Amino acid sequence: MATVRDFFEYINSIAPIETQEEWDNSGMLVGDMNAEVKKAVVVLDIDMWAVQKAIELGADLIISHHPVIFRAMKKFTKGSVPFELASNSINAICCHTPLDIADGGTNDALAELLGFTAYKGENPILRFADIKETSAEALADLLAEKLSTKVRFADAGKKISKVAICTGGGASLIWEAGNVDAFITGDAKHNDFLDAVDSGISLFAAGHYETEFPVIPVVAEKLKTVFADVEIIDIKQENPVKFA
Repeated sequence: MATVRDFFEYINSIAPIETQEEWDNSGMLVGDMNAEVKKAVVVLDIDMWAVQKAIELGADLIISHHPVIFRAMKKFTKGSVPFELASNSINAICCHTPLDIADGGTNDALAELLGFTAYKGENPILRFADIKETSAEALADLLAEKLSTKVRFADAGKKISKVAICTGGGASLIWEAGNVDAFITGDAKHNDFLDAVDSGISLFAAGHYETEFPVIPVVAEKLKTVFADVEIIDIKQENPVKFA
């Protein structure tokens, strides 16, 4: 019999919760560590759609990248996601920045999808890759194709052969990337693009969901290997952000 604790301990072994950023809230966030798990779903975000799918499937556990409880809650009422999880006896384990840092985590999954061989730098959350020389426009096209999305980018006007990667909201780490030609992330503000180009770095914002979602099937496959007696389901959550 697999329990929530078994899942937590395995996730903690591949992406140690203690490595989370101080502002993060990763870990066992809803439920009972001793509860039995017969069916588990894996998602990027625990939103109401994901909760309803988990209920429909009869899941005992939902595992996500983003924390279902991030800021301090002042209310715990019917209709809120944590309440609906608890009232339906669905446990929640969330692994946010530890999965960004981990080997095989969000940054490595994105690099692999792009066909890049990634390696770590000083900051463990960043990944780097030396690629065949290309243009900013061609790199943007690659991102758009592989992630099935539209890419915002600013071209620093030089060929690109060394890139840094930080999925999600990683634009603030551009200046820790050092001597790179390009920086790939999910979200970036207008001034991030301006500052990056002024520093000779082409900046690519390919979407928060888009850059992090590739890790979900990776995590699901790992769980299937370890918990063979538990039904593990990647429920194919869609991006809530749409393009007109």
